[in-house]
Amino acid sequence: MEAYTDFAQVYDTFMDDTPYEEWCEYLTGLLEKYRSSNAAVIPVITGEYDGCAVNGNLLQERNTVLDLGCGTGTLTELFAAKGYDMIGIDNSQEMLQIAMDKRSRSGLDILYLLQDMRSFELYGAVGAVISVCDSLNYLLEEKEMVQTFKLVNNYLLPEGVFLFDFNTVYKYETVIGDATIAENREDCSFIWENYYHEAEQINEYDLTVFVREDREDNTGKTAATGIGQAVFRRFQETHFQRGYSLGQMQEYLRKAGLVFIEALDADTHGPVTDVSERIYVAARKGGRKDR
Repeated sequence: MEAYTDFAQVYDTFMDDTPYEEWCEYLTGLLEKYRSSNAAVIPVITGEYDGCAVNGNLLQERNTVLDLGCGTGTLTELFAAKGYDMIGIDNSQEMLQIAMDKRSRSGLDILYLLQDMRSFELYGAVGAVISVCDSLNYLLEEKEMVQTFKLVNNYLLPEGVFLFDFNTVYKYETVIGDATIAENREDCSFIWENYYHEAEQINEYDLTVFVREDREDNTGKTAATGIGQAVFRRFQETHFQRGYSLGQMQEYLRKAGLVFIEALDADTHGPVTDVSERIYVAARKGGRKDR
């Protein structure tokens, strides 16, 4: 599952056309919709919940959102700017370093943790968990997905909401399987070669990235090399992602004790179809399951 080492430094460059702001607006809208649709949501700062007095700590926990597989923290920052108390978890130290650099510039109060989503630990409960941009597709086995979902269920407060997306088998098999994608920028370029393994429903993609580097001139100062003198460093990474069906995800949620709420096509925001490439799923904390 280890990935995003050298690639982390150019990840945001190649993702600069990703509509993170639109994603944030839509996801926060869904989050508030599912939270407010349940009577257990606390609408005021003081009151009672299930007959118990509500204290400040509980209210703060209910406003806390865990971003599972947060990457470079772009979406985490947008959620924090909307007033959520954010925790970001990722297993790539290089990606988290970029996220923490963003936090230093923005001044937002975000807790970042270097952890594997299959075994993450928190000090308290959270009101919601999000996991988007196909982070869960990096889990290649059913037991890994169920274990991750069990941890989500464990750390969610009662009636807490879990929002996530995933790429479908259709996308890997039909849309990007066995395709080669290339992009050329002034300071970096990449070649992305896909190989779809039908039996395992796993998409392997080999990334070859070329990054322009600065050199020191004869005065010891660092300057970009001129035209015809540019030096590019080449590195490679191999990533594996597994495609899933909505039925599989619903079964994994059930096994983990989570309650399925709704599924939507991530592109159309309408019903899921046979040609949906990415799907949003909303679930809610359920009863505990044996670990």
